[in-house]
Amino acid sequence: MPFRTALSGLNAASADLRVTGNNIANASTTGFKQSRAEFADVFAASSSGISSTAIGTGVRLSGVTQQFGQGNIDFTGNNLDLALNGQGFFVLTDGGSQVFSRAGAFQVDRDGFVVNPSGQRLQAYPPANAEGTSFSTGVLNDLQLDASEAPPRATTEVDATFNLSSNAADVSALPFDPSDPETFNYTTSLTTYDSLGQSHTATLYFRNTGPLSWESHLAVDGAAVGGAEPLTFNADGTVATPAGAVSFGTHDPGNGADLLDMEFDFTTATQFGAVSNVSALRQDGFTTGRLSSIEISDTGVIQARFTNGQSTALGQVALANFPNPQGLQQFGNNAWGASFGAGEVVLGSAGSGNFGAIQSGGLEGSNVDLAAQLVGLITAQRNFQANAQVISTADTVTQTIINLR
Repeated sequence: MPFRTALSGLNAASADLRVTGNNIANASTTGFKQSRAEFADVFAASSSGISSTAIGTGVRLSGVTQQFGQGNIDFTGNNLDLALNGQGFFVLTDGGSQVFSRAGAFQVDRDGFVVNPSGQRLQAYPPANAEGTSFSTGVLNDLQLDASEAPPRATTEVDATFNLSSNAADVSALPFDPSDPETFNYTTSLTTYDSLGQSHTATLYFRNTGPLSWESHLAVDGAAVGGAEPLTFNADGTVATPAGAVSFGTHDPGNGADLLDMEFDFTTATQFGAVSNVSALRQDGFTTGRLSSIEISDTGVIQARFTNGQSTALGQVALANFPNPQGLQQFGNNAWGASFGAGEVVLGSAGSGNFGAIQSGGLEGSNVDLAAQLVGLITAQRNFQANAQVISTADTVTQTIINLR
């Protein structure tokens, strides 16, 4: 009957309108993937499965499939906003179960966990070593930002690069007195740290004791440490002795911290005709630090930056992929769930295998082509009108038959 055929057409056009309308409604939804209504024709068949007529009996909705094309990336400036450029999904936990999403609008909850607006926690691989250069890819953890202070580290090594003037006067006849500038030729200082993170001023004094011969002294917070350490140079101005690091001895900071025991590397020092000067002083200690910012690389490595200039790797963002993403189960709230049709989940990290890169400070927009959807909206409307006209025509024909005398 043409009525049933046209009715199936009305239902198909209505479904097409709903799919198109949903796409248009989500044109600005972060991480949204547009859907496509797919239809199949219907033929009546006998019990043997062979079509009993060459005339079809309408149309049916065979499926609604999502199109996982790349959306545009909009930059936000928020480091916790993450966009995926390429394949893959963010891995999230929702009450202990895994869900997957392309929407990377993350924030920190009251407990320091990185979550999306639905409260689902972002998953990451924990660091496998203290340096944060490798990660345990067999373990997934909830990513948590630690707001506690970073512990201090006492200064143990100092690298000093300086020049002592070959024109300096010999002051070996005068006993060394740090308060008398006449008893030394050059001095420089730097800030060092004890095991409690308290800063101390370390001052180096250099005295010319003859041709190519010097001696160095150390004071910490004005208190002398150890005795004189000799420093000699070759005829070309390079260091002859010491060949390695120099230790002046230990110093008690007087605040309950461990004794300061610093080694000084003078092997890059020179004695040239230029005025005495220092070009570099580097020490390996630092004070306590508070979390100041989070940086996420294009491979998903999360670095916590502290106010003391140090950084710590907190983990690496985990990504997931599927052989057939169109088979994923839709949960809403920009989330999908694993399903038999999607295939086994494949876990990895950004920039490896077939996984895309992560863009920190950006969000992936919807991949809806609004112009194409509006054209599709007009097409669906015309289809609906045409099928309605079939019903009207069939009604006229039927009425004519009824009116036969």
